[in-house]
Amino acid sequence: MIRTITADNSFNIKAKLVDYGQLVKMRLTFTVVLSAVLGYLIAFQNGIDFQAMLALTIGGFLVVGSANGINQIIEKDFDNKMLRTNNRPLATDRMSIGEAVIFCTITGVSGVAILGNYLNQLSAILGLVSLVSYAFLYTPLKRYSSFAVFVGAFPGAIPPLLGWVAARGTLDMGGISLFALQFIWQFPHFWAIAWILDDDYKRAGYNLLPSKDGRNKKSALLTVLYTLALIPISATPFFIGISGSISLSVAIVCGILLSIQAIRLFNSCEIKEAKRLMFYSIIYNPVVLLAFFIDKI
Repeated sequence: MIRTITADNSFNIKAKLVDYGQLVKMRLTFTVVLSAVLGYLIAFQNGIDFQAMLALTIGGFLVVGSANGINQIIEKDFDNKMLRTNNRPLATDRMSIGEAVIFCTITGVSGVAILGNYLNQLSAILGLVSLVSYAFLYTPLKRYSSFAVFVGAFPGAIPPLLGWVAARGTLDMGGISLFALQFIWQFPHFWAIAWILDDDYKRAGYNLLPSKDGRNKKSALLTVLYTLALIPISATPFFIGISGSISLSVAIVCGILLSIQAIRLFNSCEIKEAKRLMFYSIIYNPVVLLAFFIDKI
């Protein structure tokens, strides 16, 4: 009997941890925090402060996880309509709204506090703005307009800027150039995902492609234009002196490859090309940011 209870308890704890992992969207949160850490590494000047980088990692993780959890609280009734999200803990009632609210409040407040206490006040402000704008502006707006993608690109572009500010304590052109790069990158990245999942999104009443008609030439053309815009924007760090010629070459080549894939999507309008574009976009962001860092050292 004792062994059975122990096994059951162990199973319940494991299942609960899995649910919390789904609530904070572990993979998404990890990639967001990675871009913040890379922003920090690109910005540091007098040696890496590992305590500050740890605070950035933990504080950023808590803030992003809280925002993702609030997103699921608000979208609970819509998540259970989509195949991609219908097994989330809130959608299946494995977790109550009250439990999720308490968890997200604790993680969000703790994350902002860590950023403010161990880094600087500007970092805390950026973390708070990111959380509030993603959870309470982008999330509800998704129900009404594809303009939500534009709104959501602002909190989505904050992580590398947050990393920059964590390292230097100021908001300057270096941080703004990283913000601009991530801001524009999100459009082809998200539209590729929305292209793939358009049918699933429509089950919940979402129309997140730029054209109201969904998968068509207009949506694909806008995707091409934003990928092309990444090429000159990715050159900005070189011209303002925070990166060198090697990372400039890497960024331009990556931008050209991404644009070629977007053009293929425009020519075919097929889901398989959107999947390739999504794959290219996932690789693009860390590779370009990592190139900036490596070029610096």
